[in-house]
Amino acid sequence: MPGLVAQRAPHSWSHLTCVGGCLSVWVSVYVRSANQKAVDKVILGNWRIKQKDIAKELEISKERVQHIITDILGYRKVSARWVPQILTDELKMQRKTMCAELLKHYEEEGEEFIQRIVTGDESWVHHYDPKSKRQPMEYRHRSSPSSRKFKVVASARKVMLTVFLDSEGIVHIEFLNQGNTIDSERYISTLRKLSVRLKRVRPTKHAILHHDNARPHKSRQTEEALHKMNFVVLPHPSYSPDLAPSDSYLFRKLKEHLRGNLYESDEDVEAAVRHWFTEKCVDFFTDGMRQLVSRWQLCDGSGWRLR
Repeated sequence: MPGLVAQRAPHSWSHLTCVGGCLSVWVSVYVRSANQKAVDKVILGNWRIKQKDIAKELEISKERVQHIITDILGYRKVSARWVPQILTDELKMQRKTMCAELLKHYEEEGEEFIQRIVTGDESWVHHYDPKSKRQPMEYRHRSSPSSRKFKVVASARKVMLTVFLDSEGIVHIEFLNQGNTIDSERYISTLRKLSVRLKRVRPTKHAILHHDNARPHKSRQTEEALHKMNFVVLPHPSYSPDLAPSDSYLFRKLKEHLRGNLYESDEDVEAAVRHWFTEKCVDFFTDGMRQLVSRWQLCDGSGWRLR
């Protein structure tokens, strides 16, 4: 019997060592997979989130977050939000199916369908946003020395703009100071104000609400509130800023106008935004909303098109 123990003991120790080593590998693989899923979930909830905020929320390094986002998940930043470089077959089919469904409604109801849509979203507006590299162009002779440029970046100070519009104009607008966030509770408060505003400025309109799939927009709490307020919600495919007039039209044109101007305070930013909106005629908003039809028609599921 002692011999048997002596023979089995080394095997047992070897087995325990293997288990310990394998366990550490399994734990490492599990943690990496969990981190990847967690990062993806955070981005799905907020396309505009910064890498440092993801790292802080998940308590992992910023370098790890960057590696997961770009090398593993295959995202890249476009128009201040994360979008996948290649959509999955499931997401492509979602785009095609939803666009076909929306086109069917348009064919059945005509322009009235577009006129009923009230679309909204949020976007940061900086106190200073430098002109793009292509904007400050000038004619120069071949022999002229090349111009030198200093690197200019957007200011850290900014204001969160929330806006809802339809084919007639701006329906509701709000501003949120930096340091605050839009969660479900705050978004529901905004929706209540929107509901009151619609009853006052569009009393005969049976509005259809359109917004993207950001976490505050799609939470159970928000969906329950929308149901109580009797909102009909238009479907919106994931990773499709090209199918949101606020992203593909309104915000892009607004920021083109503001770019290069320096605003000293949040109040100055708000005043500039409001003034730009009031300058726009009804046709400006009608054109932006009608672009939805051509974008639905062009949608083949291959991905987003911001222009």
